[in-house]
Amino acid sequence: MSEATTDRQPTGTVTARLLGATEKLLADKGIRATTMQEVAEVAGVSRAWLYRHFPDKSTLVGAAIVRLNEAFWSDARGELDAIDGFDRQVAAGVRIGRGAYDDPGTLLMRLRTTEPDEFAACAGAGVTGLVPDLALFWRPFVDAAAVRGEIHPAHDLGEVAEWVARVLISLGTVPGDTVDPDDADAVLRHVQRYVMPGLRTAPVPHTAP
Repeated sequence: MSEATTDRQPTGTVTARLLGATEKLLADKGIRATTMQEVAEVAGVSRAWLYRHFPDKSTLVGAAIVRLNEAFWSDARGELDAIDGFDRQVAAGVRIGRGAYDDPGTLLMRLRTTEPDEFAACAGAGVTGLVPDLALFWRPFVDAAAVRGEIHPAHDLGEVAEWVARVLISLGTVPGDTVDPDDADAVLRHVQRYVMPGLRTAPVPHTAP
């Protein structure tokens, strides 16, 4: 197949191939040694087409990191489905999310350990896509919690799902002095004390400044 023919494929197909090529090169060579040219070659597209989708290497690698993380979350859906109570699901989500990076032997763990500065820079570039995607993942759990009466009916469930995504990212990745994200009981206690009361209470009407 010629390069021109490949470039005319649907955007979603090309993007998936670019991310797949990136993941393969990251596994084989790491972040520093992977180049945009190599990604284009492995994916079978031109560099110009690659740059139309991803303007720089950090954005590309960040998107690959997010996709790896999303795959991990998809595998975890069954585990969350088996947990009773939205508070316990959210607390488990922190543990599961940290596992996406901390499970020994995974590509994400290896990259973060061997190239911490590069990993942090690229992961930061990918977070812009992570929040809406993670919110979309959590939306069915939010909807189910609302049906069970764990979330006040006046809440915008789309906003709730995004807030839960932001809470999970914060608890799972940002160190703090009062909550140990690796202590399951401490995380659950935090969720029960601060997250759930906010969800059970009617939202405060917005007032203009």
